[in-house]
Amino acid sequence: MATSPVLVLGIDGRSGAGKSTLAAELATALRRHREVALFHLEDIYPGWDGLEAGTHDYVTQVLAPLSRGEAAVWNNWDWAASTPGPRSTLSPAPVVIIEGVGAGCAAARELLDAVIWVQVPDATRKVRALERDGAVFAEHWDHWAAQEEAYLAADAVPDHADVTVENRADGSAPDHVLRALKALPRCAPALSPERTESAAQAPVHTALQAAPDAAALFEALYAEAGHAVLLESSNLGFADPRQRNRYSIMAAATTDHCAVYEHRGAVGILHEGTATARLAGGFFDWLARSWDAAGFLPAQGEIPFVPGWLGYLGYELKRETGGSDIRVDSQVPSGPADAAMIRPSQVVVVDHQASTVHLLSTAAADAEGFFGRVRELLPQLPTTAAVPAPLVPAPAFTSHDDRPAYLEKVRGAQEQIRLGNSYEVCLTTSLRAEAVPCDPWENYLRLRAANPAPFAHYLRFGDMAAASTSPERFMSIGSDGWMRAEPIKGTRPRGDSPEADLALVRELESSPKDRAENIMIVDLLRNDLSHFADPRTLSVPRLCAIESYASVHQMVSTIDARLRPGAPRAEAIAAAFPAGSMTGAPKVSTMEILDVLEDGRARGLYSGAVGYFSATGAADLSVVIRTLVMGSAAAPGTWNLSLGVGGAITADSSPQEEWDEVRTKAFGVLSALGSVFPGP
Repeated sequence: MATSPVLVLGIDGRSGAGKSTLAAELATALRRHREVALFHLEDIYPGWDGLEAGTHDYVTQVLAPLSRGEAAVWNNWDWAASTPGPRSTLSPAPVVIIEGVGAGCAAARELLDAVIWVQVPDATRKVRALERDGAVFAEHWDHWAAQEEAYLAADAVPDHADVTVENRADGSAPDHVLRALKALPRCAPALSPERTESAAQAPVHTALQAAPDAAALFEALYAEAGHAVLLESSNLGFADPRQRNRYSIMAAATTDHCAVYEHRGAVGILHEGTATARLAGGFFDWLARSWDAAGFLPAQGEIPFVPGWLGYLGYELKRETGGSDIRVDSQVPSGPADAAMIRPSQVVVVDHQASTVHLLSTAAADAEGFFGRVRELLPQLPTTAAVPAPLVPAPAFTSHDDRPAYLEKVRGAQEQIRLGNSYEVCLTTSLRAEAVPCDPWENYLRLRAANPAPFAHYLRFGDMAAASTSPERFMSIGSDGWMRAEPIKGTRPRGDSPEADLALVRELESSPKDRAENIMIVDLLRNDLSHFADPRTLSVPRLCAIESYASVHQMVSTIDARLRPGAPRAEAIAAAFPAGSMTGAPKVSTMEILDVLEDGRARGLYSGAVGYFSATGAADLSVVIRTLVMGSAAAPGTWNLSLGVGGAITADSSPQEEWDEVRTKAFGVLSALGSVFPGP
C-alpha cells in the first residue's frame, strides 16, 4: 500500500558541500520515529553534462510520484560506463529526503515542505569533493562547476531556502538542521516526536551558597558576548513587599547548543548553531509554537526561569495585536529587530533573598565545565561592579519634539479625547545623541548605580544594546497559571529634603488626575487579562499605591487573574501587548491616534517589553521605560543613543505640566550619563 509522505525535504548545495553525508545522518536521526526514504540526485544525472536534464527528470520521475505517495521509477545512471543503467525504484515513506545539486530548484519547491541549502567555502568544497570522488571528479570539476553556476544564476536557490547550514563537517550539522526544521510551521507537526523529546529534557542543575553582585558576575561571564541578556533586580535596598527584587537572571548565546531568534516585519530568523531558518509569520505565532505549544517542564522549586527564551518585544509588534504597521529604520536588515530572543544552554539565577546562585545547563553543553567556571569565579568577584568614570564630554541629546511642538501635541491628544476617540492618550517623544564614544555595558553600570530598579536589564544583540532601569512590570504568568500586571501611571520627582520629598508623595497620592490616569489603565488591563482568565479570579489587590525610587515617586496598581485551564499563554500575552500604560484607552483606537501624533515614528524597543519565557510555562516581562537604546554607529567604538519618554494625557492635563513630566522621567537616565535635557 502506498504511504503518502508527511514531510518532504530537499537538500541542495554546490558539489563538495557535504549534502550526501548530511542527508544520510539526518535520515538516521529521523528514523528513530518513522520510516525515511532517501534519494540521491547523482543516481539520475545523465552524465557530466546532465545537471539540467537530471534536475528535470528528478522532479517528474522521482519527486512528483513520491509526493503523491507513489513509487518513483527512473533509469539509474552508470557513471563508470557513461550509459543508462538498470531501472531503479524507490518506495514512498512518511519522510522523504532528496539530496543533490538541483534538489531545491524552482520546479521542485512547490512539492517540498522545506529546502535546506548547505554551504561551505569554495576551496573547502573542492578539497572535500575530490577526497570523496578522487581523480574521476577532478577531470570534470570545472565543467560541472560551470553547470552549477548556470543553474544558480537562473534560480537563486539559497534565497529561497527555508534552512541554510554552514557545514563544518564536524558532525554538528544534522542536529542543528533538525533543530531548525522543528521550528518551521510546515515541518513542526511531522516532527512532533522530536519536539516532545526536546521539551522533556530538563537541564542539569546545581545550587551554590553565595551572594554575588549580579552585575559583577555578568561582567565576568558575559560582558563581551555578542548576544546576552541580564535581567537584574538592582534596587535590593528598597522595600519590596511583592518580592520583585528577589531574583537576577543572566545568560548568553555562547555555544552551538544555543539559539538566537530575531523578528522583522513578518519574518523571523532563527539561528540554531550553524543552521539558520527563515520563518514566515508573526512573532506571537512563533512564540506559541516555540514556547507555548512545545510542552512545559514541571516547576523546579522557586527557580523562576528554566531555559526557555530571554529577550525583548518591541512596540512595533502592535501590528499583530490590533495596531497599525509602522516600518522604518527597524526594518533595515542591519538595524535592530522588532523582537529578539536567545535560548541559552547555560543560565545563572541569583536568588538575593536566599543568598543562592542557581546554575542550569543542558547536559550536552558541558554542564560540569560551566559549573566549575562559576564556582571558580564567585570568590574572585568584587563586592559590587565598579561604576565607570563619567563620559567626557557628556552626550549632547536632541529632542524629536521641542517644548512648543510637544505642547501642541498634548492639545491634539486632548482634542481627540474631547471628540470621544479616546479617554487617555500616552503620548511619547524621543531624545537622540549621535556617534557617542562609549561602551554599552559601562552605560548600563552608570544607569544602575544612579537609578536602582526591580526590572533593570542589559541586552546585547549584535549591533544593538539596551540599558534599562525600568520599575514597571508589564505582565507575569506563573507556572501555575496566575497572571499579574502592575501598571505605573503618575510620577513625581524626588524632593531636595525629606520634608519636600514627603510633600511630593502626598501630592501624588491625592492627585485626582493621576488617580484617574491610573484607574483607567487598571480597567484596560482588567479587560486585557480577562480574555483568557477565569473571571472569578480577577482582582485588584493594590490600587494607586505609591512606590519610591532613586529619582522619582510612582503610582502603581496590581491586577491579578488566573488563566483558564488549557488557555494559550502566548495568546494571553499578545492580548495584553503592548502595555496599556504605554498606549492609553481604548487601546486600538488610541494607538491609531498616537501614530499620527508621533509623526509616524516607530518607537522601536521603547514601550515594548523585556523578560523571559521559561520552559516551565512561567513568564515575566517588564515595560521598556527609563531605557537607553544603543545602536552601533559608523565609527568604531561609537554608538547612537536614544531615549524614549512620555506621559499620559487626559482631558484635564496641563500641557506645561506634561512637558515637565517628560523632563522628570528623562532625568534619571540623562543624569547618569552626565547629560542634560535639551532646550528649555
